[in-house]
Amino acid sequence: MERIYLDHAATSPMHPEVISRVAEIMETEFGNPSSIHFFGRSARYIIDEARVALAKSIGANANDIIFTSGGTEADNHAIFGVAEAYRENGKHIITTQIEHHAVLHACEQLEKQGYEVTYLPVDQDGRVAVEDVSEALRDDTILVTIMYGNNEVGTIQPIKEIGQLLAGHPAKFHTDAVQAYGLENISVAELGIDLLSVSAHKINGPKGIGFLYAHPHVLLSSRLYGGEQERKRRAGTENVPSIAGFQEAVKISQRDMESKQEEYIAFKMLFMKKLEQEEVEFEVNGFLDYSLPHVLNLSFPGTNVEAMLVNLDLAGVAASSGSACTAGSIDPSHVLVSMFGKKSEKLQNSIRFSFGLFNTKQQVEKAAEETAKIVKRLAK
Repeated sequence: MERIYLDHAATSPMHPEVISRVAEIMETEFGNPSSIHFFGRSARYIIDEARVALAKSIGANANDIIFTSGGTEADNHAIFGVAEAYRENGKHIITTQIEHHAVLHACEQLEKQGYEVTYLPVDQDGRVAVEDVSEALRDDTILVTIMYGNNEVGTIQPIKEIGQLLAGHPAKFHTDAVQAYGLENISVAELGIDLLSVSAHKINGPKGIGFLYAHPHVLLSSRLYGGEQERKRRAGTENVPSIAGFQEAVKISQRDMESKQEEYIAFKMLFMKKLEQEEVEFEVNGFLDYSLPHVLNLSFPGTNVEAMLVNLDLAGVAASSGSACTAGSIDPSHVLVSMFGKKSEKLQNSIRFSFGLFNTKQQVEKAAEETAKIVKRLAK
């Protein structure tokens, strides 16, 4: 049985060229980048090259890039770093109800420390209103953290408009771009972004490596204490092989971005067309015309999400009910709750399909056919 992986929003397979690059560096470079001898300088050169490439991908300067262990650390560093550095200016933070838990749980922790957090609602398409951000802004607001594109339903937020709104306000603007980076053209200067989080394993890179972009004017309190790596902003010996692999993944994603956007949107349309041909009842969760190209969240009336996922897996199709970071949780999706309310049937019958590397048109058709069979069986 062919197994079809349609859960790329949870994590993605490493690109063969990335694997080759990581293996090459693991074999040839073992020096500590902080050492001044040849071996250290050789490792440092690899990191410096990668930092320039990553910065260029978002229109930033190399010194603005802080390597982290992934998206969660990048989000935490941005949120706690700003909260501690600017607490004399205020203790108010604005975010949305549909953020990744790396943001939400960080904000909840800050509330325990005396900070006040405003959690903005979203509409039924999963989008926050710029007007709501404006109304929530106060003189003591020090941080606004709103994700670029949602990991569960794919809806893209009005980042540029929020950036323009905050241009005249001292609050720092952070966006979790983990799900969008590599598939969306992002310019931090054009969007007015002060802080941006990225993770390599979402773009066919290694797990355990990411970066936080921080504008030079942003003060950040350290989260780790030790050496003086990352310009004293993030202690710890750098993961040179993973950083090299990250650079390779970024190079490939930047090169193939346009073609991948087109391919994944075509996969979405093909998947839904197949369901329609099979006369399967479904609804799209999210804003199809303003969403990440690879994420498709569908509601199937009369079904149960757990039964759906088990049956899909038995049929060889890997999908999910939303964020992989809440797998095993009995709580309904906080994203769908915000969009549709706690009593909506969609909380119990929605599945996320997400496309990526190695997926083919034939796989998407097959997955849609298997989904149709399962929905018809379960809906009875």
